[in-house]
Amino acid sequence: MTTIPAPTALTTNRRVNPIGIDSTIPEFGWQSESGQAQSGYEIEVFADNGTAVWLSGFIAGTEPFGVAYRGESLVSRQRYIWRVRVTLEGGEQSVWSRSATFETGILDASEWSALWVTDSDPEPQKTLRSLYFRAETELRGDVRRARAYASALGWYKLFINGTDVTGDALVPRFTPFDDYVEYQAYDVTDLLKSGSNILAAAVGDGRFRGRNGYKSTGVIYGDRLALIVQIHVEFTDGTEAVLSTDRNWVVGGGPILTADPKTGERVDLRISTTDWLQPGGAPINATPVRQLPAHRRVLVAEELERVTLVSTRRGTISRTPSGVQIVDFGQNFSGIARIRLKGYSGQSVRLSYGEVLTPQGEFDEHYLDFPTKTKEWFQRDEVTLPAGSVDYTPWFTFKGFRYLAVQPAEGDVVIEDVQGLVYTSDIAAAAQFETSDPRLNQLWSNIEWSLRSNFLDVPMDCPTRERSGYTGDLQVFGKTAAVMVDSDNYIRRFLRNLEADQYEDGGVPAYAPREWSDFRREREPLRNWGPVTGWGDATTILPMVLHEYYGDIEVLRRQYASARAWVEYLREFAATKKGLVRRFGHRFGVHEKYIVDHGRQVGEWLRPGTNIITESIATMIRPPAEVATAYLAYSAKLLSAMAELIGNGPDVKRFEAIATEVRAAYRAAFVRSSGRRIGADMQDDYVRALAFDLLAPHERAGALGRLVELVQKADYHLGTGFLSTPMLLPVLCDNGRPDIAYRLLMQTTVPSWLAEVDMGATTVWETWEGYKKNGNAFMSHNHYAFGSVASWLVEYVLGIRPLEAGYRRILFAPTPGGGLARAAGSVTTPYGQASSNWSIDDGVVSLNVTVPNGTSAEVRLGDGTAHEVGAGDHQFTWPVNAVLTRV
Repeated sequence: MTTIPAPTALTTNRRVNPIGIDSTIPEFGWQSESGQAQSGYEIEVFADNGTAVWLSGFIAGTEPFGVAYRGESLVSRQRYIWRVRVTLEGGEQSVWSRSATFETGILDASEWSALWVTDSDPEPQKTLRSLYFRAETELRGDVRRARAYASALGWYKLFINGTDVTGDALVPRFTPFDDYVEYQAYDVTDLLKSGSNILAAAVGDGRFRGRNGYKSTGVIYGDRLALIVQIHVEFTDGTEAVLSTDRNWVVGGGPILTADPKTGERVDLRISTTDWLQPGGAPINATPVRQLPAHRRVLVAEELERVTLVSTRRGTISRTPSGVQIVDFGQNFSGIARIRLKGYSGQSVRLSYGEVLTPQGEFDEHYLDFPTKTKEWFQRDEVTLPAGSVDYTPWFTFKGFRYLAVQPAEGDVVIEDVQGLVYTSDIAAAAQFETSDPRLNQLWSNIEWSLRSNFLDVPMDCPTRERSGYTGDLQVFGKTAAVMVDSDNYIRRFLRNLEADQYEDGGVPAYAPREWSDFRREREPLRNWGPVTGWGDATTILPMVLHEYYGDIEVLRRQYASARAWVEYLREFAATKKGLVRRFGHRFGVHEKYIVDHGRQVGEWLRPGTNIITESIATMIRPPAEVATAYLAYSAKLLSAMAELIGNGPDVKRFEAIATEVRAAYRAAFVRSSGRRIGADMQDDYVRALAFDLLAPHERAGALGRLVELVQKADYHLGTGFLSTPMLLPVLCDNGRPDIAYRLLMQTTVPSWLAEVDMGATTVWETWEGYKKNGNAFMSHNHYAFGSVASWLVEYVLGIRPLEAGYRRILFAPTPGGGLARAAGSVTTPYGQASSNWSIDDGVVSLNVTVPNGTSAEVRLGDGTAHEVGAGDHQFTWPVNAVLTRV
C-alpha cells in the first residue's frame, strides 16, 4: 500500500490544543496533504498516562472535520493525546500525523469546591467599587502540574506570586449571566512553588455589572462583583492539593476605584499597583470575604479564543484650536491606550476616546448622543496622578476610537509615550482580497477593521454607543464573517446565548444576551412588541451559514429546537394577530393567516436618507408586512432544509408546506403587475423577493427589470438598508446584471461604499451618510452591517464559493468588471486554502486558481465554458466581456 504525507493542522473543537474544554464528545479535524479525496480515517486517543481510550479502527468518512469522539468516557482535568491517519479514495494510506492534545476542564458541577466570594458592602450600588482579592497559602512539595480554573461576575485579572495569569484578556465573555458564566483554564505549573504562595485577583464591573445597551443601563445581572478560583496541583511524589477561593481570602480596594466597560475607569495611581501582590501586602481596607448567595447560574468552559490585545499602533499628536491635546491613531478600532502621564501629586487627568472630530477640529463628544440615564461622555478614563511620571493602561474597559483627548497634562504628550492597543476576539483571518483599485482595497480594510472592532465578547453593533449583540446585525453579516474569519465557534457561542435568552413562546430578543435578568424588577424593553423579523431570523439563517461554509452539522442539531420555536412562534403570530391594514382594509382570504403585519417590525432599517426616529414611528404605525412575511417564508424554507440535514422527516414536510403557503400569501398580498410592483416599490422589495425565491417564474424578469429601473432612477446609488444590502449585488449578478452591480460598487457619491472611502473612513459606518449637512458626524462610525459587501467581493469578484457544504466542492466563477485590471485573493476552507487570481491584458482574462487538497472544483469562465478540476493549481484564459469591464 502506498503511503502519503501525514495529515496536518489538527484541531479539537476547532481549536489547536485547547485547555479546559467541557464537552464530553469533542470534535476532531485535520487537513490532508494529498490532492486526493479522503475515503476514511483512523484515530487514536490516549490519556496522559499512555492508556488508550479510543482506537477507532478504520471509519469511512469523506470529511476531515466534525469527527465526533467515540471512546471511553472522558475524565475531568485530564490531558489527552491524539493522532490520525487517513485513507484516500484510491486506497492509499497516510502515515500517522504528529500528536495533538486537548485537556478537559471540570466536567461535573459537583467537582467545584471553590466558593463564589465577594465583599460585605451593605450598599454596593452606591459605590460600584472594584474589588481586590488576596490569599496566602502553603504548598509542601515540588509541583509537577498545576491548572487554575477561574471566573468572575465582572472582568477579572488573576495573579499568582505576582505574575499576571490572565494577561491582556478581557474575561469572562458576555453571556446570559442568569444561566451561565464562562470559566477560563490556565497552566500555572511554573508559577506555584513549595512554600508560601500568594493568590490574588482584581475584579471590575465587566459586562456583569457594567453599562450596556442604548440606555447605558447598569447593574443588570446583580450588584455584587464576585470571584471564583480553583487550582488543582499535582506534586512529583504523586500527591495532589486543591487551592480555592474560600473564607480565608480577604477583599478590599486598590488603585482602580471604579471600572465600567463603557464609562471607563476612575483610578488613583497614588495607590501602589503592586504592593498588594507582595509578601506582607494587602488590598486597601481589607476585610474577610463573604460567600455570594446561591444562584441558579452554572459555570461552563469557554469555547473560543479570548478577547485580548492583538496589535499596537502609534499615533500623531497635535492640539485642537481650543488647546486640547489629541492623539490621532490614524485608524478607528476597539481597544484602549497605554500612556505615560506626568504631573503633580493629586492632579486629575481625563482621557477621552472618540471616533471623530468636529468640522472645527475639536474632539467631538456629541455625535453619539442617545437616550441615557446620564449625560456624561461615556468613553472616558479619569486618572489621579502621583508626583512625577507614571504609566497607565486600563484593565477593565474598552473603547471604540481613533482619537484620544488628553486633558490636562503637564507639557506635551510625545509619540513615544502613547500606544493604541487593539483588542478583539483573537480568531484567525480566513480571507484575503486585493485589486488594482486602491479604493476597493481600502474598503476591504475598512470592513476588516469593523469586523475586528465589533467581534469582541459578543458580536456587537458598535464598540461605542450600545455594544449590544443585535441579532439583526449578525444575521446580515454572518455570511461575510464566515468568509473573512474563522468564525464558526464564535457564532456558535452567539447562538447558544441567543437560545438561552429566547422567550418561552419562541420569540427572540433583538439582542443576545438580552441585557435583562432576574435581578431587575422593571419591565423588559421591547418584550411585548412582538416578533422583530430579520432579527429573530438569525435563529434559522446563521446555523445554515455555518453549515454551508464550515460543513458544521452539529450546529444544526444544537440549534434546531431554537430555530423551530421561532418559526412556529412567527407562524402563530401571523395566524392570530392582525394589523390595521387587515382589520380595516384589504383582506386576503385563505392567505390571511400567513401574513405578518403586526408587532414591532423595524423593517428594512436605515435605508439611505431615512431618519431613525421617524422611521421607528412609521414602522410602529404600519409594520412593514411585506418584509415580515417574506422572512416567515424564508425561515420556514430554511427550517425544512435543516430538518432534512439532521434527519427529521416529518418536519421537512411540515415546514416545506408552511413555506409554500406563506410564499403564496406573499404573492397575493404584495406582488402586482407580473412582478413589476412589489410591496412599497423600493429597491429592497425586489431584492428580497428575488433572493428568497418568493416569485413565480414568470414574475422574476419583471422584478429584476423594476429593480434595475429603481437603481438607474437613483443614478446608480444604493437604496437598501440593513436587511437587503447583503443580497443586492448577488441578486443582480445571479440574474444576469453584473454590470449594474459594478456600477453600484464603484459609485463614489452618497449613498455608496466608496463615498465613505473617499471621505476618509477607516471603518464602515452605521448610516450611508455618516455626516450631517453641517459637517458634523452622526450615528456610529464603526458598524459592520453594511460591510456585508465583502462576501460579494470574494464570491463574485474573485469568484470563490462553496458548491457543497464546507467547500467540499468549490465554485470558481470570477466576474471581472468595474474597470479593474486585476484581482487576487483566497479563502481558508476547512480543507485548506482556495485562491483565485485574475488579470486582464490585451483583451484577454488570465485566471489562476488553487483548489485545496481533498476537494474538487467547477471553474466557470466568462466565455460560458465550465471545467471540472481536482486539487492543485490550474490556469485558464478567455476573451474579455466588454460589458463588464467598463465602469
